[in-house]
Amino acid sequence: MQDFRKLNVWQASRQLVKELYRLTLTLPREEDFGLRTQMRRACVSICSNIAEGCGRRGDREFRRYLDVAMGSACELECELVLCADLQFMEEAQQRDVFERLVEIKRMLSGLIRQLRLQKPRPEKAES
Repeated sequence: MQDFRKLNVWQASRQLVKELYRLTLTLPREEDFGLRTQMRRACVSICSNIAEGCGRRGDREFRRYLDVAMGSACELECELVLCADLQFMEEAQQRDVFERLVEIKRMLSGLIRQLRLQKPRPEKAES
């Protein structure tokens, strides 16, 4: 088990959550239970799955949670594209969040690749 707070990808995803929460406040009121909620849940899911994976048994389970985090990142990317299509965000705002998200996806990919290449650690026994 490792401290997820020390992972750069978790720190970056945490910062993205804070930025995205501020940004989604500008979405139209009718999106309270639509894109706003969905985008926030996907964004929180990225850092939550990184953290949860750190607490699991062994690298294989950690990788599985990183894969889920990657799926949430792709979901958020789709929702950002939809916001742009619907003209819910200014282009500069959307571009900044998108660039941060792409960097997080690169970091996740690198970590997943690193875990696949290293010798697997044995799974921890249930206590």
